Amino acid sequence: MDLLNRFFRGVVETVESHGGLVNKFQGDAALCVFGAPVTRPAPAADALAAARRLRSRLERDLPGVGFGIGVSAGTAVAGNVGAERRFEYTVIGDPVNEAARLCDLAKARPERLLASEAAVRQAGVPEGARWTVGEPVVLRGRDAATRLATAAG
Repeated sequence: MDLLNRFFRGVVETVESHGGLVNKFQGDAALCVFGAPVTRPAPAADALAAARRLRSRLERDLPGVGFGIGVSAGTAVAGNVGAERRFEYTVIGDPVNEAARLCDLAKARPERLLASEAAVRQAGVPEGARWTVGEPVVLRGRDAATRLATAAG
């Protein structure tokens, strides 16, 4: 539990410092949202910058701990779901699924951080220039390929 709490402390502090919201913890994963429920001028850029900083922080503060970070961007539905006695704020949509698949893939790669080409395009300059778009990959459960982007350093 101590290790998980140290891990999540880094996630929460980094995400919030870039204007994001840690929507939920799921086991050893966190779903982070940028641009909802509070609108941001450049949510994709915020998410990508947070991801780069988080990777550096985790490598520094928790050496030897495996992790994967995935960033996607696009239109999603955000709101409260559940029942009258128990609601939860969440986001649902293709970018959420794509980000989860990118996380899975990133865990097995030395970069530990992958983003979709769409996220990099939406980020614009200067954040988008910090990323290199590479090979297309068909992610689990998807028909179309996603072009992967990696960040230097």
